[in-house]
Amino acid sequence: MEDAPRLRIAGIEPESFVDGPGIRMTIFTQGCHHHCPGCQNPQTHDFNGGHFIDLAEILSMIDENPLLDGITFSGGDPMDQAAALIPLAREIKERGLNLVIFTGYTYERLMELSQERPEMFELLTFADILIDGPFIMAKKSLELKFRGSSNQRIIDVQKSLVEGFVVLHKIQLEEMKARPELAAV
Repeated sequence: MEDAPRLRIAGIEPESFVDGPGIRMTIFTQGCHHHCPGCQNPQTHDFNGGHFIDLAEILSMIDENPLLDGITFSGGDPMDQAAALIPLAREIKERGLNLVIFTGYTYERLMELSQERPEMFELLTFADILIDGPFIMAKKSLELKFRGSSNQRIIDVQKSLVEGFVVLHKIQLEEMKARPELAAV
């Protein structure tokens, strides 16, 4: 971890129940190209905002909380700092925690972009869940689990990587079964 790049963040929520399953630490990365109208974190858009943090400091915070089920990378857009997040993601998985990543990119777009930016694909290989797609105000719903608009998907990343196409996570499949009107559009 000594050579690990520093991460530019907007902040850290030490315990969250809304950014993925269980008790999570959410790391809000700084910088986003999407600028979705109605974004709940517009202060994270500026790539020069926020502050730098050493990954060792984040790992120390993680290690101090034995109640954590997992870590969430949110933002901004974490995929725009994929190279800096890879060493942290590796450490998270070595600690037996699950990893959720929020991104304004779709899974399919990430696969395309990873041809030129392989670090995006590498970061995905550590993720358990990807919540993808831009926030769209016209599709906003407060009834959705872990996401803001119905176009966003809760993707089982590991199954998707094996299958070669998007496989929705059981969380979204159960939600769709219980409330078909909430299905991704």
